[in-house]
Amino acid sequence: MSRWKRRVRGALGMGLAWGVAWLGAGLVLLAIVGPDAADVPFPLGFGALGFLAGVTFSGVLGLVEGRRTFDQMSLPRFAGWGAAGGALFAAIFVLAAGLGGQVLVGLGAVFGLAGAACAAGSLALARRATDVGSLEAGGGGTRIGADRRDGRRRLRGGE
Repeated sequence: MSRWKRRVRGALGMGLAWGVAWLGAGLVLLAIVGPDAADVPFPLGFGALGFLAGVTFSGVLGLVEGRRTFDQMSLPRFAGWGAAGGALFAAIFVLAAGLGGQVLVGLGAVFGLAGAACAAGSLALARRATDVGSLEAGGGGTRIGADRRDGRRRLRGGE
């Protein structure tokens, strides 16, 4: 598989993971406010926004941390890039929807916090999957997104 196809696959996978997490948040909100509170059901709207935020985060991470492995990234650093990706997505959303600057401040904070939480969860799950795979393989480890040249796990787009 070509390098770009792996990157796109990784970005889509990150988007799906974030979409599922945000869908769960939409379900919680739906349970609180009721099904008639909005035109678009909260879980569907949140899931779509989460997918797009996850893809945005994957792009940001690939651009700024493409050469680092999961082991070289700290959880706070990864969460920081998640917050940056969430805030960037909020800015894109506000510009595309033609909303005002005050909306950007609120959405930027909410999407930034959600992005940080999702990024931290994504890294924790990736590390846990690597640890479990290592145990099942007899200590040899699994190569999630392995680079063919040196066998190290890379962050850029699922490589």
